[in-house]
Amino acid sequence: MTEQQKKLGQTLWAIADQLRGAMNADDFRDYMLAFLFLRHISDNYEQAARRELGRDWPDPDAIGNGGRSSLSVWYDQNPDDVLAFEKQMRRKTHHVIRPEHLRAGIAHGARTRDGSLLDTLREGFRYIENESFQSTFSGLFSEISLGADKLGRTCEERNAKLCAIVTRIADGLAEFSTDRDALGDACEYLIGQFAAGSGKKAGEFYTPQRISDILSAIVTLDSQAPPE
Repeated sequence: MTEQQKKLGQTLWAIADQLRGAMNADDFRDYMLAFLFLRHISDNYEQAARRELGRDWPDPDAIGNGGRSSLSVWYDQNPDDVLAFEKQMRRKTHHVIRPEHLRAGIAHGARTRDGSLLDTLREGFRYIENESFQSTFSGLFSEISLGADKLGRTCEERNAKLCAIVTRIADGLAEFSTDRDALGDACEYLIGQFAAGSGKKAGEFYTPQRISDILSAIVTLDSQAPPE
C-alpha cells in the first residue's frame, strides 16, 4: 500500500469515526462500504458511457453546477434513444446505472440537504440490484437498511444522517485518486480498522494485510523449485 493509499484509508476512517456516533461499528462499516462501492461503479459506468457516446457527450462545463451530470442531460435531450443506449451498455459493460443514481447527483443532493435523498438512494440500490443486469449485483446492498432506526428515529433524521455521510465521503475523496487499486486498498484499511475496534463479526473473518502477505509468500514457496 502506497502512502497515498494509506492516507486515503486514514481519511475514510476519520470520517467514519466522527460520523458513526453511537452506531455499532459493524453496522456503520456496511454503510460506508456500500457508498464507496456505489461511487466506484458509478464512476466506472460514467466513463464507459462517455466513451460510448463520444462526440454526443454533453460538455460538462456548459451544464452549470446544479448537480446534473452529462449523462442526465443526454437522457433529457435524447429520450427516444435511451432504450437502445441502455441495451448497448448492458452488452458492453454488463450493467446500467440511471443518471439520477450517479455520484454527481447523489453528492449534490447530500450537499443541498435534499429531503428525498433517502428515497433516491433506496430506489438506486433497488434498481442496481434487481434491474441493472440479470443477477450481477443481486444482494449487493443487502447488508444495509435505509429505513433502520440506527440511522435515526424519523425519516427526516435518517435523511439528514445519510446527507452527512455522503457529503463527508465525497469531500474526503475529492483530493485523492479513486482508481480501483487505490480505493480497494483504502477499503481494506477501513475494514481492518473496523475489525480492530469491533471485536465482533468483522474481527472473526478479517485477516490483516501483513499476515495475508506472509501467508501468500509461504504458500508461494511450495511452488518454487528447491535451491540446488
